[in-house]
Amino acid sequence: MINLRSLWLVAALTLACITAPLSQAAALSLPGATADSTIVDTDKGPVRGLIADGVLEFKGIPYAAPPVGARRWAPPQERAPWTQTWDATRFGSGCPQVARYHTTEAGYDEDCLFLNVTIPTAVAAAAAKKLPVLVWIYGGAFVGGASSLYPLDHLAKLGQMIVVTMNYRLGVFGFMAHPAFARGSDGGYGLDDQREALRWVQRNIAAFGGDPGNVTIAGESAGAASVCMQMLAPMAAKGLFQKAIVQSAGCVQRLRTLDQSDQVGLKVAAEVGCTDRSTALACLRGKPVKQLVEAAAKVGGSDVMTFAPSVGTDAVPLQGTEAMASGRFVQVPMINGGNREELRLYVAYAAQAGQHVTAANYAASLKAVYGDKAAQVLAEYPLSDFSSAPAALGSVMSDFRPDNGLNNCVYLRTAKLASQYVNVYEYEFADANPPPVTPDPGFEMGAVHSSELPYQFPHFSNTAKLDGPDLSAGAQTLSDEMLGYWTSFAATGVPSIPGGPAWTPYRSSSHILRLDQGKLVYFDAGEQHHCAFWEALYPDILGQ
Repeated sequence: MINLRSLWLVAALTLACITAPLSQAAALSLPGATADSTIVDTDKGPVRGLIADGVLEFKGIPYAAPPVGARRWAPPQERAPWTQTWDATRFGSGCPQVARYHTTEAGYDEDCLFLNVTIPTAVAAAAAKKLPVLVWIYGGAFVGGASSLYPLDHLAKLGQMIVVTMNYRLGVFGFMAHPAFARGSDGGYGLDDQREALRWVQRNIAAFGGDPGNVTIAGESAGAASVCMQMLAPMAAKGLFQKAIVQSAGCVQRLRTLDQSDQVGLKVAAEVGCTDRSTALACLRGKPVKQLVEAAAKVGGSDVMTFAPSVGTDAVPLQGTEAMASGRFVQVPMINGGNREELRLYVAYAAQAGQHVTAANYAASLKAVYGDKAAQVLAEYPLSDFSSAPAALGSVMSDFRPDNGLNNCVYLRTAKLASQYVNVYEYEFADANPPPVTPDPGFEMGAVHSSELPYQFPHFSNTAKLDGPDLSAGAQTLSDEMLGYWTSFAATGVPSIPGGPAWTPYRSSSHILRLDQGKLVYFDAGEQHHCAFWEALYPDILGQ
């Protein structure tokens, strides 16, 4: 029998940069540039970037003070100004984390609150108008990832826009709550960091040629969930962005309460010997980074969602269903959706760990996920409908599972609620043969979680040290179409491509845009994913 836990994966990406001579900088004309136009003045001091492969890149710009000492488990604080030109040609440190799934490496440097700005040089040279801005938030289950994993040159050049990425605190430092912490941001310091980076964009992006009034926040997996959390924070995040792209995260997935999250913090504190609540905060702040990261990994075990955001804070006051049903969220246009076979990926991960789904244990595997409702699920999804038992379990969970936001009926539920107030452009990524994101598990994978990322960021690899494969000709066409929709949405709020189907706002789950090779078509997603069945089975989560 298999016991799968919910996981949100960071996708690691690498792309070789071809460096051009700095003399090319003379062609640029940025509003905040000095005589040397690779130098831009920010509100804290000048920063020097580097021209490479048709873009001007600024890497490792600090947007907040290092969250160390008394700033550990506190909202981000203002960075002190600098007088010398800041060398922004190298990425800053990623935030502390353990290594995960061969996608990220362990790191223990708390001085990690840096961001990166990528500008297409051809557009910057013209300087005719302010460019749209897209802020990409990386995934990684809220415990892993870094902004350096995403090469942004292709996206910036294709969309003729500025692309920004930031690091934010993770795991024990970014998403752990504890009764000794100040209430309000408790358990959501990583979300606070993201908002601080967005405030930096509002103050500074015009100096780089960007339009602070035309900012799109976007992300995948935990990055997409972060976009959801920012939308659910109308008092804290309103005015920081004008559009949102949510890839593979359910904005209406139920979050833990702050009291529930406190129990995780108490367990971590006990692991490192900080059991006296009256002195716990000082005790925890005195512990080495590595000790805390490893203690958190031990407490979290296989459930990496242990350190997800909490509800009931100043940042996330309401559950997503309540907020979106009542209109109490940041009301901006959305692209929303996910991948057809999201959770087959985690069946593959479980198989790599020796937990195999077979015809003999398929029913028991369903029971491990759906409990006393498993018999009804088995009747709805007989094994005979699928090519194999692991593919069957992955498809069932990709349609819906109650403890996980990575499923298609939750995506559709998000669209239904939010579309009462804003335009929601709902999609499903369904390429059956994308580049693999994990070693061959011996069963059909299809469009699993994170498999769309190579179509947005060239040369995706799930191993940070390796360069991923090129897309096939058909997949490259789909990539161009997908990015055409994404970048036109970032520019105008309406996704469109020349010669492609008009993408109309969500009105019903029966009319959803499917992204597949050679066939961008509308289909009945509600029927495809048995959502009426799931709504009847779980009315408390998916009910009307």
